[in-house]
Amino acid sequence: MWNAEQYDSRHYYVTDYGTSLVGLLEPKPGERILDFGCGTGRLTQEIAASGADVLGIDSSPDMISVARSKYPSVKFEVADGMTFRSNEPFDAVFSNAVLHWVRPPEKAVESIAAALKPGGRLIAEFGGKGNTASIVEAVGSHPWYYPSIPEYASLLEDYGLETVTAVLFPRPTPVNGESGMRDWLKMFTSSFVAEERFPEIESKLRSKLYQDGVWYIDYVRLRITARKPLS
Repeated sequence: MWNAEQYDSRHYYVTDYGTSLVGLLEPKPGERILDFGCGTGRLTQEIAASGADVLGIDSSPDMISVARSKYPSVKFEVADGMTFRSNEPFDAVFSNAVLHWVRPPEKAVESIAAALKPGGRLIAEFGGKGNTASIVEAVGSHPWYYPSIPEYASLLEDYGLETVTAVLFPRPTPVNGESGMRDWLKMFTSSFVAEERFPEIESKLRSKLYQDGVWYIDYVRLRITARKPLS
């Protein structure tokens, strides 16, 4: 269960980094755009401010409730990204920091491909190969999907989408305070890691990810753009 209040107050950097992704999307007035995994809706609102007709979807009712409260003029819907379908196709699908959570990944790509009209575009960024490697090692089993560029480009191709650009890059990200790592674990691993393990995991990570009084998350991001062919 996602905690929308904690997400906004302690993990706002996830959305902050997504602002440049909106620039890459270049939304235009009148375009129909799907924000796939919109969270609390700040980036959805930025897209809507361009004049685009945007729909934000998220599987978390708590996230959607907050998004609707903050941005009442924007359309939001509780929906599972693996099964989402729309009667009216979209000019673009936008997704920030979401697709590494959706498994099996084939279902997400199938939904995205189905949502796009011919000539439509996908603009996405999420955890790629090597993302949170130190944390993964300390935690053990995990639900995340961190593909390489060739792996994800091949998956997109399987569902009729052509990769246009793809970049895999490190983004070490500071998190606030001495409790930063524990806050991160609570937000992003509590659905599959017992909270009693957090001190042990934090201890394992301190020598690798704690520097000069600051915790850093060892993010590696995959930023990818793709298109659905016209025919």
